Amino acid sequence: MDDPGEAGRRAIAGGMSEAEWRLRLDLAAYFRINAALGWEDSFNTHATARVPGAEEHFLINPFGLRFDEIRASDMLRVDLEGRVVSPGPHTVNEAGFVIHSAIHLQRHDARCILHTHSLAGMAVAASAEGLLPIGLFACGFHESLSYHAFEGASGRHNMSERERLAESLGPSNNAMIMRSHGLLTVGRTVAEAFVWMYRLDKACQVQVATYGQPGAYLHPSEAARQATVKGTEDFVRGYGNGGPGEAEFAAWRRRLDRIDPSWRE
Repeated sequence: MDDPGEAGRRAIAGGMSEAEWRLRLDLAAYFRINAALGWEDSFNTHATARVPGAEEHFLINPFGLRFDEIRASDMLRVDLEGRVVSPGPHTVNEAGFVIHSAIHLQRHDARCILHTHSLAGMAVAASAEGLLPIGLFACGFHESLSYHAFEGASGRHNMSERERLAESLGPSNNAMIMRSHGLLTVGRTVAEAFVWMYRLDKACQVQVATYGQPGAYLHPSEAARQATVKGTEDFVRGYGNGGPGEAEFAAWRRRLDRIDPSWRE
């Protein structure tokens, strides 16, 4: 395993588990990658992950920090009611708590949840047709993409939406388009949730880039779609090398270290 670094060693000496610190590193890396890919919406949107050994707690990014400045030590640890377990200088993004706790309450396999407001994702979320099966990335979500109807901005004013969010995602899908809102993906790890988000956002970018071009879209055959689902699953699983998304996520972490390793603090 990677050296936890000086900040990690201090946190572990102060009583934090090594597993929690490493999860904090993964989330911090995700936020920096999010910013590098242009997915950020100022300091809006959020990502969470269950704390190992404390199933009723999850880590979430603090309200008010841009994603290109978030560090591992900045993550807030909250319970399923949105209460901060270890108070600090930052507060919780209320909309983030509602959306993420909805999934954490119902999908115990979804240990990490990512939500984005990328331009392409929001554009497809505003489309009545949703994601069209017109390319490699979109076909990878054939028969495994969920949708959630827009109920307005999420927050404590609409706590009952939590039940409908979890129901919309369903028991097994890893990706969902939140109508008129944005994208959401889940995974057993940050790496797995990230690789699904990368591919879903790429599918949305392709659709937006081709929208309005002369002529009709090409719609691959059912056989081609099924083959793409298999190819996508094989890729996400690293062709048997490591866990889902680990190889791609590790490659991005190496890029972050070359540019600015402060996310590890």
